[in-house]
Amino acid sequence: MKLTTALLTVAAATLSLSATAQEDAIRKALAQRIPQMDKIDEVRPTPMKGLYEVRIGTDLFYTDAKGDYVIQGELIDSKARRNLTEDRINKLTAVNFSALPLKDAVTIVRGDGKRKVAVFEDPNCGYCKRFERDLQQINNVTVYLFLYPILSPDSAEKSRNIWCSKDQATAWQDQMVRDKPAPAASCDTSALQRNLAFGKKYKITGTPTLIFANGTRVPGAIGAQEVEKRLAEAASDTPSAN
Repeated sequence: MKLTTALLTVAAATLSLSATAQEDAIRKALAQRIPQMDKIDEVRPTPMKGLYEVRIGTDLFYTDAKGDYVIQGELIDSKARRNLTEDRINKLTAVNFSALPLKDAVTIVRGDGKRKVAVFEDPNCGYCKRFERDLQQINNVTVYLFLYPILSPDSAEKSRNIWCSKDQATAWQDQMVRDKPAPAASCDTSALQRNLAFGKKYKITGTPTLIFANGTRVPGAIGAQEVEKRLAEAASDTPSAN
């Protein structure tokens, strides 16, 4: 029995060393041939035999065992009908709600405010305006609005005026629901730059993007009924949340 255990341990160690050597070989080959791939964060095998995932930050590439070929695209598991690339990116860019920099958000409280949702929005985003009008139907919620001016220079100007308003929440609602732009204002807008940096890190590429208390992330505008459903799911997933 002891001999069997020892042999299994040696076999496992040998496989581990082999895998590490394979990953090192891929790193070396790609770094030599493609300068942009000189800082690879992770190399790991995929479910497809002979194909390896190469991760740089949250960007994914695929290569063969020798690093001779590089593929940039999506890996689909046709049998399971799953987009493996999308699943992996979602995992890499998942946002822990408790880690959100809420000090950089405009806080809007309705009713008892017990339920929570964070939203990244651009003041010039038409879908955001539609979403905000639907959101008026939702009560007993705290909305953490992260101004996210990515559409145009005018978006940055409007975001600045809203952020620098004496009543940020009202200024935002005036802009999005009542089509009443905030008056020109100036103040420290470093929070907006931090929002952009945060969004880049977590690949928030469109507005609105919603993040619920259980970490569920929803890109795009959804209706009030779907928001209610997601809030209920988040509440059941995070029973200790206040």
